[in-house]
Amino acid sequence: MQNNRLLFGSTIGIIGGGQLGRMMTTTAKHMGYRVIVLDPTPDCPTAQVADDQIIAAYDDLDAVKQLAERSDVVTYEFENVDLTAAQILEDKEILPQGANSLKVTQDRELEKNAMVESGQPVAPFTIVTSEQELQDAADEIGFPAVAKTCRGGYDGKGQIKLSNAEDLNEAAKLLLTAGRLIIEKWVPFDKEISIVFTRSMDGHISYFPVAENIHREHILHATIAPARVSDDIAVKAKKAAKAIAETIGVVGTFAIEMFVIGEEIFINELAPRPHNSGHYTIEACSVSQFEQHIRAICGLPLVPVYSHNGAVMVNLLGKDVGPFFNRLDEVGSAHLHMYGKEENKPLRKMGHATFIGDNAIHIYNHLVEKKIIEEN
Repeated sequence: MQNNRLLFGSTIGIIGGGQLGRMMTTTAKHMGYRVIVLDPTPDCPTAQVADDQIIAAYDDLDAVKQLAERSDVVTYEFENVDLTAAQILEDKEILPQGANSLKVTQDRELEKNAMVESGQPVAPFTIVTSEQELQDAADEIGFPAVAKTCRGGYDGKGQIKLSNAEDLNEAAKLLLTAGRLIIEKWVPFDKEISIVFTRSMDGHISYFPVAENIHREHILHATIAPARVSDDIAVKAKKAAKAIAETIGVVGTFAIEMFVIGEEIFINELAPRPHNSGHYTIEACSVSQFEQHIRAICGLPLVPVYSHNGAVMVNLLGKDVGPFFNRLDEVGSAHLHMYGKEENKPLRKMGHATFIGDNAIHIYNHLVEKKIIEEN
């Protein structure tokens, strides 16, 4: 990738037209860039705010080449980008993030190996490709454990908790479909945190506050920033992020999810893009995860991160939208972001609301009291 600085008037191509692309685009437009999105769905959330859309499948190489011809730089809003397409863009020196981050994060085996290579703690795991290996893995790792497909899967899809030997039957069915599984020791964690950071082309890293994540039905429900963890945990999270970023060669905004057990961390998953748990940065920080990402891929200097003392982001799924807006007077301090999705499904992310204040714990407790956030 050439280190030419791209200023206003340049065109940014985005592969993927969901809410992350939409928020990248609104930021890029404020900064004077033009945006073209490649997505198979007409009038997708990103296209609603972009300058133009190429309506095509993500693995349509002719469409990818067209995007390349019309863009000064290309990025993506999700990790399941076709690797051949990514390589084409990298060869044209217009994909600053490169293909390697995608290759690693698309495959849980490669992802875990990258974590290990960078010297970071992970739960015991093994890869299985046959029923016998599945049984051997269960004997070695023990119960409880979790079986995950090595490719695909998100928000809890493509994985099964293995509580006892009987659950291996379901895992065997998943293996038959997927061909390869990763079996991990179940980690009885105290909480999950994420570290969102941005790395420039010259290797400078800017960190956002470590955030704490609360899930419901395997979907992110709320994020608390800063996380309710010790300073030592926050330091460990940043050191882990730096080690992994340098191992993979990250450029742009990147997120790492981790489990906290006492005063220890275990790395869980990587995301080579802005992340749901970083949405709070839009209102709570001096610069958002999206602006830092645009700056990184366009060769601009990163902005120092300063933040409010507290922020809580709440995802608005389809089933939440009506009840939330019916109570808008009660939660009038919410910063609202709706994603422009045409079809409302009960567990689909339709938007999010962010609450800002002097103390994240006070905000969280207030939202629990108002039943905006569901406690365990």
